[in-house]
Amino acid sequence: MGDAQLTAVALGAGYLLDLLLGDPAWLPHPVVGFGRAIAAGERALNRGGAERRFLCGAVLALGLVGGVFVLTALVERLAWRAHPVAGGALVAVGVFYGLANHTLVDEGRAVFAALGESLDAGRRRLARIVGRDTAQLDAQQVRTAVFETMAENLNDGVVAPLIWFALLGLPGLMAYKMVNTLDSMIGHRDARFEWFGKTAARLDDAANFVPARLTALLHCALAGRGGVRGLRFVARYGRAHASPNSGYPEAALAGILDVRFGGPHTYDGELVVKPWIGTNARAIGSGEIVRVAWLNHTVTAVTVLAVGVVWWWVPVSRQLFTSWAN
Repeated sequence: MGDAQLTAVALGAGYLLDLLLGDPAWLPHPVVGFGRAIAAGERALNRGGAERRFLCGAVLALGLVGGVFVLTALVERLAWRAHPVAGGALVAVGVFYGLANHTLVDEGRAVFAALGESLDAGRRRLARIVGRDTAQLDAQQVRTAVFETMAENLNDGVVAPLIWFALLGLPGLMAYKMVNTLDSMIGHRDARFEWFGKTAARLDDAANFVPARLTALLHCALAGRGGVRGLRFVARYGRAHASPNSGYPEAALAGILDVRFGGPHTYDGELVVKPWIGTNARAIGSGEIVRVAWLNHTVTAVTVLAVGVVWWWVPVSRQLFTSWAN
């Protein structure tokens, strides 16, 4: 078994680790380190006029993404040279850190469970996973927010990292995680980050362009009942979202469930009016989280299997691997 095949096996091991463990709070996570590096860079560089902020933000974003890619490639190269088991173990741990499906599903279930206790409990639990203000949401809005978040983050936390792993191995996955963390921290359109975070936001748009649409297609293909309607929603509402990517997986899930997503939301006290995705404002049942969780798990498993096949059999992947690993 060659190193590329061992990489495919390590991918499966990392997936199983995420499926079993999620993101334990006691375990150090590289994304926390990414966040600290971004925060330190932002404090040091985000000052001056618009042009200076833009240039400094571009240097920070490109430097951190490139630095993570190169550092991961070097560490992985040393691990493979030391022993194939060391290289495979490093890849498995990296995939474990790079996937977020277990945590995403658990958090969605936790909000629904908390909502079963009381509306306030559901609101508080939801606040852990969304950026919008939750204090005034009703039960329907809480459930809708959970499903919107699960659809969007199925791309950010599962499909996109795996696509970049398929293309560029563990360095590609980790570089994507840095891109995604940059966007979540500084890719905002406000007075502080409009110029400084512009490069980070555009990098995230580019990195998610294909994965977001693939996530939507996988949603529809694996949904069974409602899949065709999901495709119609993707065609009709995919571009409706303010983000060039987030609307596609959200539209797919809204169509599969035949519900309505979007509409006005409040962020930090400011009302933001988003376009509606769908027209059926039916009440979401408390048991529907089971179907959405199953769909998340199914999309994740199929994507892992497909990427594993790429690494095992497709010569291009092996050529990319050997170009920097040997």
